[in-house]
Amino acid sequence: MEEKMLARIAAGELRHIAFIMDGNGRWAKARGLSRGEGHRKGAQVFEDIAEYCGNIGIRHVTVYAFSTENWKRPPAEIKALMRLFSHYLDTAAQRLAEKKLRVIFLGDRGVFSKSVRKRMEALEEKSAVYDRILNIAFNYGGRAEIVHACQAALAAGEEISEATLGAHLYTRLSPDPDLIVRTAGEMRLSNFLLWQAAYAEFYATDTLWPDMTPADVDKACAAYFSRKRNFGALPGE
Repeated sequence: MEEKMLARIAAGELRHIAFIMDGNGRWAKARGLSRGEGHRKGAQVFEDIAEYCGNIGIRHVTVYAFSTENWKRPPAEIKALMRLFSHYLDTAAQRLAEKKLRVIFLGDRGVFSKSVRKRMEALEEKSAVYDRILNIAFNYGGRAEIVHACQAALAAGEEISEATLGAHLYTRLSPDPDLIVRTAGEMRLSNFLLWQAAYAEFYATDTLWPDMTPADVDKACAAYFSRKRNFGALPGE
């Protein structure tokens, strides 16, 4: 990455990047592999990309790993995804400590077994000493998150406002994403960070997620820094 971009990241101009990780199945099909193998490769790339983002100074990374709609997929594919998730829960603690990275799971945990929920909580607790954040959206839906935040605010006796709702979002420890990157050429949010994406810049690439490299992240960041963010105001105001 160019020194100029690194300096702008260090200055806080790009604090949070979010990824819609699309294309695992197409990557596997093109190679005559099962969709499960595509997800396995995608999981490896997820860790590499999250590490690279930290290396260049981005303090918050969010990845869309499994949506509330993904339960509609074939049972064999869901089983493969759950195996990968279980493996991550069992093995991530040391890597998180090495990278000084805090993991937070976004989404409804009620569908998971008590054992899985405990392992999720344990990983969050072990990594809570670090201030760089990796949000993993798993069984996540943006609409459901907004409903959850409203219900939590009301249960706390709070009036619904942008501030109170924001305080109950799953992502409340991270700023809203500055940049959302979607791979595999798709051009939609797919129920991802609907509230938080209000003023995010969107970048789409034809690259399939398993082929994603640090160079692709650099291209997304370059596109982001080429844009003028006005947040509703006129340029120059």
